[in-house]
Amino acid sequence: MATAAGDVLVTAAEDVRLKKGIAEFYDESSGMWEDIWGEHMHHGFYNTDDVVEISDHRSAQIRMVEQALLFASVPDDSVRKPRSIVDVGCGIGGSSRYLARKYGAECHGITLSPVQAERAQALAAAQGLADKQVSFQVADALEQPFPDGKFDLVWSMESGEHMPDKLKFVSELVRVAAPGATIIIVTWCHRDLSPTEKSLRPEEEKILNKICSSFYLPTWCSTADYVKLLESLSLQDIKSADWSSNVAPFWPAVIKTALSWKGITSLLRSGWKSIRGAMVMPLMIEGFKKDVIKFSIITCKKPE
Repeated sequence: MATAAGDVLVTAAEDVRLKKGIAEFYDESSGMWEDIWGEHMHHGFYNTDDVVEISDHRSAQIRMVEQALLFASVPDDSVRKPRSIVDVGCGIGGSSRYLARKYGAECHGITLSPVQAERAQALAAAQGLADKQVSFQVADALEQPFPDGKFDLVWSMESGEHMPDKLKFVSELVRVAAPGATIIIVTWCHRDLSPTEKSLRPEEEKILNKICSSFYLPTWCSTADYVKLLESLSLQDIKSADWSSNVAPFWPAVIKTALSWKGITSLLRSGWKSIRGAMVMPLMIEGFKKDVIKFSIITCKKPE
């Protein structure tokens, strides 16, 4: 059940089932994703007026990271740059390692997937990033194993959509943020409702429900819901943007690779949960085209 503020109420049993499904889904599919797409498990950012670059998807994924940092005005000078970072829903650690290298920062990644945490740590070691600089662990984003006010940059790249309680999710991001820290949330949302609407239309809900069942997502919320939650927590410099047009080439490219010989064999090896996820990918394209799905960035700062 979704409230007007966008938080979602689930039973304890549903919460356990959801987290188990998320962990198993990524345990099963992460190796396939890395094999085809590399270490960044998120959308690419494409400049809509440049058709040539669409073929270079890994560069587009790096561009997504850089565009998010730019949008949030994260400083990179030696005095003000972040020195401690948390990557909430870190996947196999692509963002963590990139940010650690970029800023010379300490970065901690958390994920529900033991397979992802182990692979992320192995990649960090292979890339010469010592355990003290980059580390990964299995942990719940809604109950982070970190003290209050620890991080200068709180980073969530496409993990918010998995969170059943958006208020608790955002509250945890704020709790672990140091005074003056930047919080960046890049996530899938549904479209904002008009003042006269109480919910999405039934045909829109139908699209999202099918995606939820295969990608282990709870009820969706809107970008406006996130903004309201941040406002309720007295965050500063709250900004949001719709980057849907900038990620439009992504899902067609994913489907194309899934239908390649390498993609099909990898998919069959990975298991049923990955196959179910692949089957609903065309619905992501449909959702974007019908403007029910939005790819959003929401950023803010914690008061000093």
